[in-house]
Order: sequence, then C-alpha cells, then structure tokens
Amino acid sequence: MSTTTTSPRTLIAIVNYRSGGLVVECLKSLEGEVLANPGTEVVVVDNNSGDGSADRIDEHIRAAGYGWARLVRSDLNGGFSYGNNVAIRPSLLSAEPADYYWLVNPDTMVRPGALRALTDFMAARPRVGITGSSLEDDNGELWPWAFRFPSVWSEIDSGLRLGVVTRLLHRHALARRMGPEAEQIDWLPGASMMIRREVFQAIGLMDESYFLYYEETDFCRQARQAGWECWYVPQSRVMHIAGQSTGVTAKTDRPKRLPAYWFESRRRYFIKNHGRLYAACADVLWMGSYALWRLRRLIQRKPDTDPPHKLADFCRHSALWQSHIEVGVVPAKNAR
Repeated sequence: MSTTTTSPRTLIAIVNYRSGGLVVECLKSLEGEVLANPGTEVVVVDNNSGDGSADRIDEHIRAAGYGWARLVRSDLNGGFSYGNNVAIRPSLLSAEPADYYWLVNPDTMVRPGALRALTDFMAARPRVGITGSSLEDDNGELWPWAFRFPSVWSEIDSGLRLGVVTRLLHRHALARRMGPEAEQIDWLPGASMMIRREVFQAIGLMDESYFLYYEETDFCRQARQAGWECWYVPQSRVMHIAGQSTGVTAKTDRPKRLPAYWFESRRRYFIKNHGRLYAACADVLWMGSYALWRLRRLIQRKPDTDPPHKLADFCRHSALWQSHIEVGVVPAKNAR
C-alpha cells in the first residue's frame, strides 16, 4: 500500500476543454492546498480546445509563478478518461509515482483543507482505493449526493418517477442522499475523485472508450471487483458548477438535448458490466417506464423538464439493436 507520510505525493489532474477561465480560478483555489501539502503537483491537460484557452492557462501559470503546475497540450479531444490518463500515465511509469491521484473538474473551486481531508482518510484506511468530496453549488448550498451502481431496478425508478415505486425500490435508487459522516458508497462524481496509486496498478487506467459520462461509474465498479472500497468524505468540500463544459447537467430553465455520447456511454456501461441481454432488458424497462411517465405528465399537465427527444434518442442508441462496443480499457501493465 501507499507509504503513510505527513505529506504524501499527490498529483492533481485537471482536464480542460474550452474552459480556460474556469481552470484559472480552479488553480487559484488550489494554491493554498498545494503550499500546505508539499509533494503535490498539478497537471492541466488541454484536450485540443482550439479556442486559445490553453494559452490563457499557460500564461496564468507562468505569471503567477506556479512552479507546482504545468500544462500538457493534447492533440486529441479524447474525452474525460483520455485526458486524465494523459496526466496520470507518465507519473505511474516514473521512478517516483504519486501516492494519490486527485481528479478535479475545471469548473470547481477547492475549499481549504479539502486535499488533506482525502489523503488523511485514505492513509488511515489501506483498503480504501477511491474517495470523493462533498460538493456544493456556486451559492454555497451543499449538494449531498453519491450514487449506487445502475441496475434494471434503478432504470425502472428513474423512468417511471412514481412515488410508490420509488419507495419500494429505494434500496436500488441511483442517487443516494449522504449525511454529515463519511460513508462507503458505490461510486461518486469525477468532479472530485481521489484514487490510490495501487488501484491503477491493479485494474489499469480509466477506460478511454467512454468519451464522457459513466466512465467514473465504470472505474469505481472495476475497483470494487478488485477488492477496493469507495468512500464519500464530507470533510473535504469542493464547489462545483455543474455542466459548464458540456451544458448537459447545467441548471437551465430548458434542458438541452442529450448528446449521442451520453447514450453510447450508458449502453457501453451496461453491456460491458452485465452483458447484452441484461442491457437490453434494462433498456426495455426504462423505455416502458419512461413512456408511462410521459403519458402521466400529459394527463396531469405537469411541466415538461426533460431534454428534448429523449425517448427517441434513447431508442436509437439502445442495446436492443446496437450491441457492439469497443473494449478500450487501458491494460493494467501500462499503469505500472
């Protein structure tokens, strides 16, 4: 396991795609954390933004004298997993790899003590392979959620949206409201996720076949299967402005149409982890449940808050007729 020291080596990875201003603010919030935790470095990977944001980040790093931060320019926008792997891979292959790798979204601001809260928690618990912070909105309101792994039951619940069914399936509901104490969970958002070095050595890097969404769910599941625990640590606080890079989860009056990669990532997760038959069953159950919800919404004249064309797009990308997935997990040997 990782060597327990007062200042473990930590690599903080930030993936930028046309979010230069947000990355600059994130780096400012990290300065105190880095200075308080010697042995910490920050790697910002620009996923071929092409909008000048990489130059802006580079200029800020130089002007502010951040010797602890550097920018890596990727010639490919390969997605969230790809960008993080660009930052993490060289460290894992080096003579002195980091003990912990902290994935931080560009649209976050780290609160004081957030880094140490995670490293101290993991140093005291050798079987904990992944931890995550409690998140808060930009107005400071706590967003106290972690998640269970998706299943056919969670698909029924999320599609139907019926109170009595939600109560019956509460143990299978995807979202799990968290309390003020640390708790073991299935998975948590990649907006603030710390990973022990040995997890990468055991299961490999993040699956680059996910462009965006479900990659952290899949990674936590692979870690669980290898015997590692995942914990929510509320003593670590991070402010997160959701959806700033993609707009998918942004808080707006009218939701945007979900991109094709969201459906492709979901399909990949179910087929990869459960097989095509299970994935197809999950799709049928969700589509039927969601269709009933849409009918009930019309009858009860409820407001329409769903993304446009969601059912049609879901059907188009269903595992019922799109069964092929390219298994792109980075081999564990490449993470040693």
